[in-house]
Formats: sequence, structure tokens, C-alpha cells
Amino acid sequence: MKNKPVRMLSLTHGAIFLLLAVWVLTILFYRKQWLESRNEQIPVFMAAPVKPDQVKSSLPTHQHPSKEAVELDFLKNTINWPSTPPLPLNFSWKDSSDPRHSTFTVLPKRGGGQWHVGDELEVVIKMYNFHGKPKKYGGDFLLARLHSPSLQAGVAGKVVDHLNGSYSALFPLLWEGNVQVQVILVHSSEAVTVLQQLNRMQPYRIYFRSLFRSGSLTETTTCNVYINATQEQLCNYTDLHTGEQWFCYKPKKLSCDARVTHAMGGFRKNIKRQEEMLFQRGINMKVSIPPSNHPNISVLPRVEDQTRGIGDIVRTEPSGYYYGGAWRPLDGTKVHQFNSSTAVSQCLRGKVLHLFGDSTIRQWFEYLIASFPDLKNFDLHNSKQAGPFVALDYPNNILVTYRCHGPPLHFANVPVTQLRYIANELDHIDGGPNTVVVIGVWAHFGSLPVDVYIRRLQNIRKAVMRLLSRAPRTLVVIRTANPKALTVDVALTNSDWYSIQRDKLLRAVFKGLNVHLVDAWEMVLAHHLPHDLHPKPPIIKNMIDFLQSYICPLPTDQTRVNH
Repeated sequence: MKNKPVRMLSLTHGAIFLLLAVWVLTILFYRKQWLESRNEQIPVFMAAPVKPDQVKSSLPTHQHPSKEAVELDFLKNTINWPSTPPLPLNFSWKDSSDPRHSTFTVLPKRGGGQWHVGDELEVVIKMYNFHGKPKKYGGDFLLARLHSPSLQAGVAGKVVDHLNGSYSALFPLLWEGNVQVQVILVHSSEAVTVLQQLNRMQPYRIYFRSLFRSGSLTETTTCNVYINATQEQLCNYTDLHTGEQWFCYKPKKLSCDARVTHAMGGFRKNIKRQEEMLFQRGINMKVSIPPSNHPNISVLPRVEDQTRGIGDIVRTEPSGYYYGGAWRPLDGTKVHQFNSSTAVSQCLRGKVLHLFGDSTIRQWFEYLIASFPDLKNFDLHNSKQAGPFVALDYPNNILVTYRCHGPPLHFANVPVTQLRYIANELDHIDGGPNTVVVIGVWAHFGSLPVDVYIRRLQNIRKAVMRLLSRAPRTLVVIRTANPKALTVDVALTNSDWYSIQRDKLLRAVFKGLNVHLVDAWEMVLAHHLPHDLHPKPPIIKNMIDFLQSYICPLPTDQTRVNH
């Protein structure tokens, strides 16, 4: 009988435990339903680093792939490059594409006759190696443009790879007068093979460093988005809101909390001599291909009553073109010139412009400060590379800010207190009809796995969607990537081949959103000035005029959303 109270107490405890278990399971079930209804990915945080291309495989096997994971696979498929054969052991760089042996030929108009505005020009490109032998496979990276130097006119062409050593370049004829074709070999298919191999085998060849300090004691360790080490060896700086990974080796004597700066550490160049010879400026990298016939044609005015057959359908859709040195978009936007401080002040009066991104966006901030003296830079005594920067036109109530994106960041000695992810910054912007947000993120992601870049864009996109949801009249503008001057070291870490892939990904991620693109890729490619990571002032002026035309559209404008 003495055991009965004990037994009853045990039964009571068992019942309470069962009720608590049911209660917890019920809460977890409804929480799962609520999370699924939000269609948001739950960040997966790991104690130890996970390779960016393996994050999705760390999810439980019974869990359905998130929307982001499905999109990740889709996006990676959109940037597939034509397959290039592996380099043989006895490979010589002279077996690769030679721009001077290669040629392009301007084809006559389909159906014959003279060229008119509205027609499409086609060029056939034949690739040969340094021995004069024709190439039998594709994969070369070519750029093409059509231009009229006397008219300061130009448009980017579309290159089609026929996978057999021949290519087509297509151009719309958009203005009257004499036009000429230029075709540039950026990289041979053999060089592309090396670039692919580098990102597959050495994706973390650019490394970073952080300084740790406590009093007079300092230490410096290596950092990256992924480090192959145990949890005990690392400081984990993964962002809790976005899930963006970042790790540093633990200092020997200081704590992880003692980290004070971030900086680019260096670049490990680990390729063979013959592979490096594939990246010779002026020989096989960024070199024009000569024409086999006359590269100039004369374009007559449009024939208004001309009817097009199926074979005459224009297959090129550039975003715009230059004429008279001014950019003319083809999406219906009317770009007007802002040539004085008065014009700029009238457009931006009462506006707040937030610029986020890499140095190509910082260049816009610097251009505004240099070109319009009413906009005064407020010296915050910050890093000249990373900022943040603030400029103010007090009489006209104009505020312009710049902040760089979070790591990876190739700048020197950035205080960790200033390392911010754009997605987090966007969540602190109220938005509204007087707010303009400009984003440009691409130049620091070339050597890393594309998974890192895609997830960064996905995080930014979600933040943009939240911003536009709470403040639909906020203007959001995205600056794309652009071609640049190349040296061997630049090519091996941030080649135009890497950039064009990031450019395609950026466009795909933001497709369909109520954002506007400034197509820096075509604006640099179509211009007569040389390619540059930081384009020359005439190109930047066109970009800023384009931006301000979005902010202050003409009454007749019928701009469209990024499709």
C-alpha cells in the first residue's frame, strides 16, 4: 500500500509529460506550416564551415528543397558554357586560338539589295590556331560591336557559337551612315578551359586577412568564405540574418571578438607556364580579329513600307546604343542630359539616394561629387575605398550615401564595424517616392564558386522585395557588370569570362521585379573608349544621366519593368 502514492505520482508525471510532448509537437507542426506559408528558406547554420556548393546537401534528406535551392540549380544551368576539351599533357599555347590568323566576313544582305535602318547585319567568324590550322570546336570568348566613329555611334553585337570553330555575330542596324564591325577575342577556348579549372580546383585562391587586437597585442590570420578546418580552429562570423558564411582562423592568443579589420590578403597563382601563356595581352587576350573582306557598309534610311518575311526577323535585342555620344535605350526610356548643377538639383531636390556595392558604384558617388559642386561630401574620415560616404546639398534637401557590400571584399583595412551586408542595410530603409536605391555587386565574386554569388543575390532580392512591399514607390536601380582591361593576374581572378557569367546571373535573379537596370555591360562594350573596370567619365556620365532619367522621367516616358 505504501507504493501506491509513488505509483500514482509516476502516472501523474507520465501524463504531464505526455501532454507537454503533444503540446510541443503541436506548436512545431503549426510553426512548420507557418514557415512554409511564408515561402522563405530557413537559414542553415553550421558549427563548422560547409562548402558553398554543398550547403543544400546538408539539409535533412526528408526535407523538400527550398525555392532558393531549386533556383540555384536553374541559374547554374543558364550560364553553361560550350564544352571545351581538356588540355593535353604536351599542350603548347600555340595550339590555341590566334586572333591574327582568325578572320571575320561580313555577309551580304539576305535577299540582296542595299542595307537599311531596321535590317540585321550578320558576320561569320572563323577561328584558327597559331599554326594557321582551323579550330574544330567552340568555346572561344568573343565580343563584337558595330560602330560609326564619325557619328560617335555604337551598339553591342550578339555572338552565336556554332560549336565547330565558327561563330556568327549579329547586329541591328539602328542609324544611317557608314558603319564598321569590330570583333574581339577576349579568351581562347583553351584559356576558358583553364579559367573553368581554376574555379573548380582553386576557388579560394584569393584569400583575405583580419587583424585582431587587444591592447598592445595584435595577431593576423587568414579568412575566407570557406576554410577547410575544424570548428575549434576557426572563428565563425556567419551573418545570423542572411546566413552568409565567413570564417577566419582563430588567433593563438586573442579571442574571436578581438577582430578589428578586414583586408585582401593576396592571390595564389598556381598554373603551368604554358597555361599562363594563354593570357598574353596584345597576343591572345583582348585582341581584335581582322576582317577577310571590307568591314564597312553603308546604311540607308528605313524603308517605311518595307514588309519583313520570316527570314528577316531581327534576332538581336540590345538594351540600347550610342548616337552622338549619348546612350539611347531601346526600352522606351527617354534619356535626357543633365549638364549643369541646376539641372541635377532640380531633378534630385528632396531625394535620398542610397548607393550600395563595389567600387564601380563608389565611382558613381565620386562622379556626382566631382561634377556637381552643390553636393558637398561630408568627411567621415573613413577608408577611401570602403567608406561609408555621405554627401549633402542642404539648400535642395538632397542626401547621397555610399556603403560597400560585405565580404568577400578586395579592399585594404576595412574596419569590421563597417562590414555590412546589403540585404541587412535595405531592411533599415523606410523607402518611399523620394528614396532611390542603387545596387551594384559583381566585381569581387569572380574567383569564387557561383553558389556564393547566387546566394548573395537571392538575399539582396528578398530584401528588395520586402522594401518594395512596404514602400512600393521606392525606385530601385541595378548596375550590371562590365568588361575591363585584362592582365594575366586580373584574368586569372576577375576575367571578363567570370564577369559575363555574373552579369547573366544578376539579370536572371532580378528578372520580373519592379527594378530598373543600367546595362553597364553594353554601355562599355558599345562605346569607343577602351574597356575599364572603372569606365571613363563619358561613359559614367551616360550612366548617371540614365539613372537620373529614371528618377525624373519625361512626361512622355513609358518605361517598363525589368523583364
